[in-house]
Amino acid sequence: MKELQIIGKKAKQASKLFRNESSIKKDLALELAAKNLVKNASAILSANDTDIENATINGLKGAILDRLKLTEERIQDIAEGLKQLIALEDPVGELISMKQRPSGLKIGQKRVAIGVIGMIYESRPNVTADVFGLCIKTGNVVILRGGKEAFHSNFAIVNILRESLKEAGIPEDAVQLIQNTNRESAVALMKMNEYLDLLIPRGGAGLIQSVVMNSTVPVIETGVGNCHVYVDEYADPQKAIDIVFNAKTHRPGVCNAAESLLIHSAVAEKLLPGIVSKLKLKEVEIRGDEKVCEIVNSAVPASPEDWGTEYLDYIMSAKVVDSLEGAINHIEKYGTMHSEAIITENYSNAQQFLDEVDSAAVYVNASTRFTDGFEFGFGAEIGISTQKLHARGPMGLKELCTTKYIIYGNGQVR
Repeated sequence: MKELQIIGKKAKQASKLFRNESSIKKDLALELAAKNLVKNASAILSANDTDIENATINGLKGAILDRLKLTEERIQDIAEGLKQLIALEDPVGELISMKQRPSGLKIGQKRVAIGVIGMIYESRPNVTADVFGLCIKTGNVVILRGGKEAFHSNFAIVNILRESLKEAGIPEDAVQLIQNTNRESAVALMKMNEYLDLLIPRGGAGLIQSVVMNSTVPVIETGVGNCHVYVDEYADPQKAIDIVFNAKTHRPGVCNAAESLLIHSAVAEKLLPGIVSKLKLKEVEIRGDEKVCEIVNSAVPASPEDWGTEYLDYIMSAKVVDSLEGAINHIEKYGTMHSEAIITENYSNAQQFLDEVDSAAVYVNASTRFTDGFEFGFGAEIGISTQKLHARGPMGLKELCTTKYIIYGNGQVR
């Protein structure tokens, strides 16, 4: 596509000018972006209203609509995320190691920007600013391809970000938005090896798998979160109620929301009614196995597909297990290696869960909702990697860098 070729060329040129930019200038750009987003909040919200109206007409509702919606408070949070990045150390140029070889060569390794990053994501306009902030801090150029549902919001935000870069003396093409939101533009971006160094998809399982299967550009797989909370036989009842409620209902449309509840058979009859009663405050539908349906009258029978479903809604699968090992095996079979939690006061069980559950983030007595770059102290995250190579879990600044070797010699030949 001609539009993408032009964008790719601009991005490559901007990367040459930007990748070794000073921390002072990069932080200035972030400071200006934070200020200008808040200053122009009314324009962003007006654009977002258009997206919300169109999405409603097209039948979007519930948690999906909530992901799309911006408020003054959410814009303030976006700006705060950019400000937090300013306070963090710039990883670019960090010398990781330096050693002298018998040849006399001094061989070192340092962090450098990846280069040009492509981002394909769905209806979350806050991602636009989060990705911008992380890429600018790490000297990376970014090409954004958002979903059609959030186009007007993304367009308004990117215009403000580009003006902020210009004001800071940084090439404004360090961030670009692909305005064509049809499927062909996404497919074309997946094939832009000439310009892209890395492609990151962020969204539902369908989008991520499409990118993983079709991209010829290196991909980091992120985001799909069939997250579990396991209530152990040694669980504190109040912690179980509070954590399950938060993990499921705080923001059900995000990847770190819990989708499945596992509970030990020794405490199921005692604890399930209280947990479900609290979930009913948010009208959560429980899809349970036979034992759950016996204990909870309002539960509906779960289908085999329910155990592997990321609902992103006020729905939760629930299953009674006979042991810690049973819970771990269930998670291994149906989980997406994102975030899992155990509620227990038994130290040995907690440690076994931490050791044996193979996910990016594993919790003891805490909500899965904490798997987030902001909560982990990264300022924000470009995505939550569920793979194992290069990056795993919330991807902050260091994960957006690669390394190169620098070698000092004094005339050595081999």
